[in-house]
Amino acid sequence: MTTRVLCIRHGETAWNATGRWQGNAPVPLNEEGLAQSMALGRYLAETHTRMDVLYSSPLSRAMQTAEAVAGALNMTVIPEPRLREVDLGDWQGLTMQEAAAWDPERYAAFRADWYNVPPPNGESRNQLKARARAAFDDITARHLHQVIGLVTHGGTLGMLIESLFGKIERPTLTNTSITIVDQNEPGQPWTLVQIAWSPHLEQSPLGETW
Repeated sequence: MTTRVLCIRHGETAWNATGRWQGNAPVPLNEEGLAQSMALGRYLAETHTRMDVLYSSPLSRAMQTAEAVAGALNMTVIPEPRLREVDLGDWQGLTMQEAAAWDPERYAAFRADWYNVPPPNGESRNQLKARARAAFDDITARHLHQVIGLVTHGGTLGMLIESLFGKIERPTLTNTSITIVDQNEPGQPWTLVQIAWSPHLEQSPLGETW
C-alpha cells in the first residue's frame, strides 16, 4: 500500500503580496488568502479527496489555511512546529531590497551561499532542510500507508522537495498549491506525483494570484 503526502502551501498574506519576508512573524491571511483556503477546502471535499490526518505549521497563516481544509473535511489539525517557515532573524519583516541596504556585506554573503550562511540571528537553508525533512520522516513513519496532509510554507516546502528529489527544476509554489508525493513501501524512493498543483483556484471568488 502507498503512503501519500499532500503538501500544501498556506494562503496569501498582505506580506506575500508586497514582497515582505515573513519568516516566523504571525502574519494572518489576507482576504484573498482566506478565499483561496476556503476554495481549497471545498475542492478537496467535492472531489472526495481522502486525507487521514492533517498536520500544520503553528504559524497563523498556515493554521488558518489548515483550519479551512479541516472544516471542509471534518478533521482536526495537529500543529507541528518543525513545519514553520525559515527563521529570518533580524531580516524578518524586511523586503529583499531593505535587507540588502541595511546589511549589504552580510546580504551579499547570504545570496552567494544561503545554504550555509543564515541571516543575522536566523537559520540557513541547510538547517531548514534538515528540520523539514526530520518532521516529514517522523510524520510519514507514524502514518504508514495513509494519506497525510501537511500545511507549511514556501521556503520550507521548497527545501523539503529538494531533500526528497534534489535540485530539480520546478514551478513557483504558489499560495494554497498542492504538491503530492507517494512512497510504495518504507525505504523506497518517494515519487513526485504533482507539484504546485492548483485546480481549486479558479473557484476562488477573488480569482488567482500568481
